[in-house]
Amino acid sequence: MSVLPPRSIAVVLGTRPELVKLTELTRLLGPAAWIVHTGQHYDEDMSGRFLAELGLPRPTFLTGVGGQPRAVQISAALAQLDELFSRERPRAVVVQGDTNAALAGALAANARGVPLCHVEAGLRSHDRAMPEEHNRVLIDRLADVLCAATPENRDNLLAEGLPADRIRVTGNTVVEAVRAHLPGARDREALLAPLGIRPDGYVLATVHRPENTDDPAALRAVLAELTALARTLPVVLPLHPRTRARIEAAGLTEALDVLRVTAPLGYAEFLGLARHAALLVSDSGGVQEETTVLGRPLVVVRNSTERPEAMAEFATLVRPGPELGAAARERLDRGAALRDRLADLPSPFGDGMASRRIADLLARTAAPAAAPSAPARPVAA
Repeated sequence: MSVLPPRSIAVVLGTRPELVKLTELTRLLGPAAWIVHTGQHYDEDMSGRFLAELGLPRPTFLTGVGGQPRAVQISAALAQLDELFSRERPRAVVVQGDTNAALAGALAANARGVPLCHVEAGLRSHDRAMPEEHNRVLIDRLADVLCAATPENRDNLLAEGLPADRIRVTGNTVVEAVRAHLPGARDREALLAPLGIRPDGYVLATVHRPENTDDPAALRAVLAELTALARTLPVVLPLHPRTRARIEAAGLTEALDVLRVTAPLGYAEFLGLARHAALLVSDSGGVQEETTVLGRPLVVVRNSTERPEAMAEFATLVRPGPELGAAARERLDRGAALRDRLADLPSPFGDGMASRRIADLLARTAAPAAAPSAPARPVAA
């Protein structure tokens, strides 16, 4: 990879998953990486502690973004990014995924005519009810370099008429993130002991998406199925601050009494627990990817998914309610045979070299134009 000037690649992010997925790329870019954090995830548990845990340099922080409605988040971040890029123009901008932060970064790059690289391009749920679907489609239209994680993602982009020469299949950076941050066996054992759980003897659940938390009926249905599972197997629930607030507002706090509730976990802590879970239940997009690296079964509680690659073997998609409980029990009943089979399967999200491929693409995209050659001097007679 060619050497780029310091702070020449603006890496715009705003959430915990973006920090995780862009850590290795940032490391490879070295001093060329300029992290700009919009503050979409703005509290210490959900973002602040991750900067130290992942070893990332201190970002440039925006203000007034976190906790705001979607339109305000995007507009506030866009205005500040435009001002930043007018004062210190990067050679390229990198955004990842489909967050409000990513869309703001993409629009800011486009407004200033800066080349845009979209990491994790081409994901599609075809669900217009998902704000993320609108974000990712818009970002892909603006991007100059489309880093598709899978051949299926590339096919989505081609089907929408995006030029093939802008698309590269790189793999997903989650593979190297999981491999780099999964704790060793002894450290994983230390994570399980305080919770009174043993390997392959518990369910790990996460719930945070608005479709499951903003509708009290859906939230009640999810918690009811988790508490029913907890009668036969411990259910560990790291609780997102937003989810806790919704549970309290809906008067559902009693449902937590039979669950082993924890504060939000660091990334390594979560991976350590996920590695030994008999089953995961989650509405997270990232968990759909991470379980394919860890070789663990997953029940996805969502109306739709943009990661069908995980559904083929590792996961099953359900709605809140009895369907969740039935799918969870079916997977638990298959026990060690299912977990052993999944552990032997390669992840559909790549070989762990995605960040290296993306760094090489950025080096070519952001390389300074070659100086014109000096005219040849006439040879003396």
